[in-house]
Amino acid sequence: MPPGLPLAILVLCLGHVFSNAVRTIPAIAVDVLTRDLGISAEALAQITGAFPLAFAAVMIPVGIALDRFGVKRVSLGLLIVAGSGAVLGAVATGPWSMLAAQVVLGAGCSGMLMCPITFAARRLSTGRFAVWSGLIQAVGNTGMLLSASPLALLVEAVDWRAGFWACSAIAALAVPAVLLLVPADRPAAAPGRTLAADLREVARMATLPAVRAVMVFVFASFAAVLGLRGLWGGPWLMEVKGLDRIAAGHVLLACTVALTVGPLLAGLVLRRIGHATALLAGSHLLCAGFILLIVAGGPGGMLSRALGVAMLPVAWDLALLVAFGVIISFQVLAFSIVREAVPAEQAGRALSAANLFFFFGAAVFQGLSGALAGWGGPAAALATFAVGLVVCSLGFLALRPRGRAGFP
Repeated sequence: MPPGLPLAILVLCLGHVFSNAVRTIPAIAVDVLTRDLGISAEALAQITGAFPLAFAAVMIPVGIALDRFGVKRVSLGLLIVAGSGAVLGAVATGPWSMLAAQVVLGAGCSGMLMCPITFAARRLSTGRFAVWSGLIQAVGNTGMLLSASPLALLVEAVDWRAGFWACSAIAALAVPAVLLLVPADRPAAAPGRTLAADLREVARMATLPAVRAVMVFVFASFAAVLGLRGLWGGPWLMEVKGLDRIAAGHVLLACTVALTVGPLLAGLVLRRIGHATALLAGSHLLCAGFILLIVAGGPGGMLSRALGVAMLPVAWDLALLVAFGVIISFQVLAFSIVREAVPAEQAGRALSAANLFFFFGAAVFQGLSGALAGWGGPAAALATFAVGLVVCSLGFLALRPRGRAGFP
């Protein structure tokens, strides 16, 4: 491995740390956010759904920019936009100003994972990339550690706005780090290549059997993470299970630690045993079961009634959330499949096309969960993601390429 490469990758991960921190603030602050913005929890779900929608809307142009202008330039631009969005969130006074903040944040965070992933994909062998993609995801997920117990303490000591100000500070620190420690890597542009040609190339990649199957799979994948850890986990623990903010933050912190460890485990397991198809589909079907077991252990849930109790203890939720965090992290293996399907010089486009569906699906399912929460509360919202995981995993299995050209 070239000297300085690990440090450059880790510095680029700072943007992903920011992204994970800022988009999971509502999970632990939903009550005070809705109070100060004058909206309901269901309306907040719709507003924060603008984040993944804006993210998805600019994902393809970001992927093209990564291949045209290089990772360093794109990373710097995105950090400036995302940092501005965090400031807008900190000063928001109502639903429309928070909506604007979420749109700017979504656009700015659109390439925060793709920057280190693309940088690594161009420089590492397939085997090493599988391990490093897990490491990148793990480092980025530490951003959710900040929005668990630390954010709960910050909200109690100051207010929810301090969380957005803290995220803006992360972006401000990341800019000079990227500027100084990440080498320029602008690829040579194809002669006479137009933006329209680039867009057609992305569309062509989306039709590749391996990429198409992965796009269906990831449609519900990140949606489930964002739904449980980023929005509805807090209301479930505080409103349904009766925890205070600090205690709920501790439970979500344990889930986040699992989300940090999980991607490292996923890369190592794939490298040792292979069977990417089984690992991806099996992990997400299992996580759908975890979500349904959480709901079943709530007040009036099927499991609670079967055991003759009002509801299962919080230890039940804690164990299932930790298991969910570890197993859902196998989603990172999808990037290895996409990486193998295209030449290295097209990695930015292909990976961004797949990542588009990570966040487009999150936008769709978050909006749907908000609507169902108005009918059945947090339990109905959580069940939405379980159903999505099952449907998309089955779709992935049906569409996966077979034979010599397929993946195992």
